[in-house]
Amino acid sequence: MSPFDPRFRRTSAERSTVALYRIAQAIEALFRKRGKAARLTPTQIDTLLFLKYARPGVRTVGGLAQRLGVTYATASVVADGLERRGLVVRRVAGPDLRVVGLALTEQGAARVTELEGALDGLLAAIGELTANEQAYFDRILQVLVRSLQRAGAVQVYEMCWGCQFFRPNVHPDDPVAPHHCAFVDAPLADGDTTFECPDFVPVATVSG
Repeated sequence: MSPFDPRFRRTSAERSTVALYRIAQAIEALFRKRGKAARLTPTQIDTLLFLKYARPGVRTVGGLAQRLGVTYATASVVADGLERRGLVVRRVAGPDLRVVGLALTEQGAARVTELEGALDGLLAAIGELTANEQAYFDRILQVLVRSLQRAGAVQVYEMCWGCQFFRPNVHPDDPVAPHHCAFVDAPLADGDTTFECPDFVPVATVSG
């Protein structure tokens, strides 16, 4: 029996599974619509968003591969296409010359701004729920996301606030980097705490 078969959608779990599948289809369609106007694929849009919002240290070809869930070679091909369009530029990402960094060009940054409304339709649909319904929906979705994360089906990228590795204001005498990341054991500036990070682990998942 499969939830794809309408005859077997008898439980709430089965109906919810199909509903989430349809939402995933809707999201893909929203990105395709935006991408068609900009002559970009959904993967290329994901890449541009990643380069705008991921923390600086992971904006590399390897970091992009991790974010997209593809091989390094595939991520490099995606970067090649955007580089040819003048939206992305490669650069050295640090002392290790083998690490290839990626950055948005001025044109790429402008294009991201044009594309960021891709989820407006979904946001509007959720906005039709009451405040209590939205709060409950959010809690349920977070549980599902964490479960899928533990299963290795999705990687959660969030900013430092709310991460178990984040130590706010532990360097009060350092006006440049007053915070600290225990994962990389390094100080953090205020601006660096608002980027998405692949090492994010929510406090709520820590077990005693």
